Amino acid sequence: MPLISTKGIYGLTAMFELCKNNTNMPMQIKEISKNTSIPKNYLEQLLNKLRKAGYITSIRGSKGGYLLNKDPKSILIKDIIITLEGDLKIIDDKCLSPVLNIFFLEMKEKTQKIFELSLDDLYQYQDKFNKYINYTI
Repeated sequence: MPLISTKGIYGLTAMFELCKNNTNMPMQIKEISKNTSIPKNYLEQLLNKLRKAGYITSIRGSKGGYLLNKDPKSILIKDIIITLEGDLKIIDDKCLSPVLNIFFLEMKEKTQKIFELSLDDLYQYQDKFNKYINYTI
């Protein structure tokens, strides 16, 4: 079973899209869906869960849409994933080998650490992408 399903990937993608929206104007679901290639119906379900968890707010009306409800620096990636997936399952069970159990424990700790990044921290990956694109052109 994968560490993160499409539910988590799409949810994190939508949250980063909202994070990049620096207009202070709500983003409509059709705009988020278009920018992220997430099916609109599925996106609605994910955004509803994230709204109930308090990470985003929704505004009704023709000029309505979705906005982050918290500072992106205070929204951890692991919290988004746990909200949508129910858990951050890295490894299911121990094995019979004590050596591998030590390895899996270390792997779990290192993996959990990367999920401690905030939504705002994803900009460092945007910078890496921009450098890569400029390098390859």
